[in-house]
Amino acid sequence: MWGSTSLRQVKNKGIFKPRFVAIQRHRERLVSTKHSPSIRKMDMETVNNVMCQLTDREGTALEAPLYLPQDAGPQQLQQIVNELLRNEEKLPYSFYISDEELLVPLETYLQKNKVSVEKVLSIVYQPQAVFRIRPVNRCSATIAGHKEPVLSVAFSPDGRHLASGSGDISVRLWDLNTQTPLFTCRGHKNWVLCIAWSPDGKHLVSGSKAGELQCWDPQTGKPSGSPLVGHKQWITAISWEPVHLNAPCRRFVSASEDQDARIWDVSLRKCVICLTGHKDGITCVKWGGDGVIYTGSKDRTIKVWETSQGKLIRELKGHGNRVNSMTLSTDYVLRTGAFDHTGKIYSSPEEMKKLVNHVYFSPDGQWVASASFDGSVKLWNGVTGKFVAAFRGHVDYVYQISWSADSRLLLSGSKDSTLKVWDIRTRKLKQDLPGHADEVYAIDWSPDGEKVASGGKDGVLKLWMG
Repeated sequence: MWGSTSLRQVKNKGIFKPRFVAIQRHRERLVSTKHSPSIRKMDMETVNNVMCQLTDREGTALEAPLYLPQDAGPQQLQQIVNELLRNEEKLPYSFYISDEELLVPLETYLQKNKVSVEKVLSIVYQPQAVFRIRPVNRCSATIAGHKEPVLSVAFSPDGRHLASGSGDISVRLWDLNTQTPLFTCRGHKNWVLCIAWSPDGKHLVSGSKAGELQCWDPQTGKPSGSPLVGHKQWITAISWEPVHLNAPCRRFVSASEDQDARIWDVSLRKCVICLTGHKDGITCVKWGGDGVIYTGSKDRTIKVWETSQGKLIRELKGHGNRVNSMTLSTDYVLRTGAFDHTGKIYSSPEEMKKLVNHVYFSPDGQWVASASFDGSVKLWNGVTGKFVAAFRGHVDYVYQISWSADSRLLLSGSKDSTLKVWDIRTRKLKQDLPGHADEVYAIDWSPDGEKVASGGKDGVLKLWMG
């Protein structure tokens, strides 16, 4: 049955008014004959329309199927979806038919792909970011300071600060306004392999090749107490407990080559739970939004742990070789916590808590991108898992990727000393960014979308802007 209320709302807004009037004249006859082929054909000839089923990316239908004019395009579909969803604030949407984005009127698509109008056309609507990021196309600063390769780089959750870790055994904090060094944090005894900001931006933790962890105060650059020791080999990854689970942020989990993962409390200054069970070094760790921890290992398994007692919940098997990298569909929102592109500042932890090689989900969850040692970046549908495209342009290993906040652009850093920006819609190279003198190990796109940071073997940090 037709959703008459929804159709009336659409008609009253003046969207395809003449044709919807014509469609409604046929409505009783169409319903009474249960949309028989002959009736549908006659109506197609009369009003030149096609029956469409609008669904979200999980396959949930938006009302009943409805006839739409064949000259309807993305802009008109966007108006219709906003009306049917009763959105008070009109939101942008993109539309997909058989995993291909609809960029032309329905008629053009139907003719090009030889699709029969006798069948219901399934159209998937996907919400887009309400803001748009410009592609980075120039280097705005080359910041010297580190005396050895930059091994890790990360913007703070609010995008206002930048930290880097280096083979010179130091952590550095940078002033993004003056694009100069702010603090040099010393205390590690070996290479700084990984760094991680707490989702509320109050803490920065670094892990080294010597196996120790150090917590820093980003406001002063001073260590928050003595190093945290317990791991017997180098630190491979760090992940904080999401802010919506516990604010202010206190706990984080570290993974190590020693086959253990440890949960630490920065207030108590000690390890509170040790997660043991892997048979080889742990390569990656994620603290998920539902409160469980995921660890990936060289032993070819991913283990899932609860975090009150550290019990193993399940074990995921299937990989034929070591697990090098892991991503969650919620990675972006967990990393940024309550912060977004608006730059809002929160007055209390409770206010913040209300807002709820390398693979990476896009911020909107629609895409998964992967970087490979074969020199390519590959794109997959984040919902169906279907392969979409391969981006080729790098001439050597691709070490890391990073998404723009609006999910429209993807950044990659490579051993070939360049960064490249890829356009997700066109599946083509948007910008080539040479500038580093050697391999690019670490990249990050700021949450506000305005800046990109990169670091590598040449020991310098570069900031890029649009």
